[in-house]
Amino acid sequence: MRQLIIRPGAIGDCILALPALQYLRTAFDVGETEVWVPGPVVPLIQFAAKTSAIASIGLDLLGVGDIAPPEQLIARLRSFDSIISWYGAARPEFRAAMQSLQLPFQFHCALPESGTTVHATDFFLSQVGAPLGLMPRIDVPEQVKRDSIVIHPFSGGRRKNWPLEKFNELASQLPLLVEWCAGPEEQLPGAHRFDNLLELATWLNGARLYIGNDSGISHLAAATGMPVLVLFGPTDPAIWAPRGDNVSVMRSEPLQGLESAALLPEILRLLR
Repeated sequence: MRQLIIRPGAIGDCILALPALQYLRTAFDVGETEVWVPGPVVPLIQFAAKTSAIASIGLDLLGVGDIAPPEQLIARLRSFDSIISWYGAARPEFRAAMQSLQLPFQFHCALPESGTTVHATDFFLSQVGAPLGLMPRIDVPEQVKRDSIVIHPFSGGRRKNWPLEKFNELASQLPLLVEWCAGPEEQLPGAHRFDNLLELATWLNGARLYIGNDSGISHLAAATGMPVLVLFGPTDPAIWAPRGDNVSVMRSEPLQGLESAALLPEILRLLR
C-alpha cells in the first residue's frame, strides 16, 4: 500500500500537525508513505520515504476553470492507494475535480473549526483517529550546549509581536549571553539566519533557553524538547501554544502590556 499525505499551512500549523502525520505513517499497514508539505517544512519530515514541496507539484492547477490537469501529476496521484489531504478541503472545485477523477482522497480541515476548544494538535490527531495528547517531535543531532539564550522577536502578525524595544530591555537583564535569530525577510542586524529549518532547529537546541512570540519558530524550538518561553497576546494558547515538556507560556492582551520584569522569575525557573 502506498500512502500520500498532503499538509499545507504555515510552519507552526505544520509542526502542530506532525503527530497526526506520524500516526498515519505508523498506525496502518503502509508499505510506503510520501508527504507533500510547504517547501520550508520539507527538512522537518523525518519519517517519510519521500517528501516534496507542494509548490513544486502543481496541485494549484487542479480544479481551476478549464485548465486541463497535467497528465503526469494525475498519473502520480493514481499511483497511491490512499491520499490523506489537508490541502483543498476549503476548495470545493478542487474536491470536485479529485472526485471526478476517482482519486482516493480523504480531506481534513487544515485549521481547527470555529468554536473548537481543544489544542490544535489534538484536533488534528482526532481527525485521523489517533490518541490525543501526543507531542510534535523533531530529532536533531546531539551537540555541546551553548551557555546562551536565543530570542526570536518576530511572528506572522504584528499583534502577536511583543515590542522589539521590550525584547531589548529583557535581553539586558538576562544572566546569559543572548543570541538573536530572524528569518530571511525579518529586519534584525546581527541576527543568526538559516535557510534550512532543520539546521535552525539544531542550532536552537544548542542553547539553554528559547524566548519568542506565538510563531512557527517557537513551535520549532519546542519540538526539539528544549526549554521554551512563549509570549501570547490575541491568540488562545489553550489551542495554539507550542506543545512540549519544557514549554512555558505567558499571556497579556494586549501583548504590549507585558513587562520584562514579569518574565524574569519564569526565565530563571526554566534555566534551573
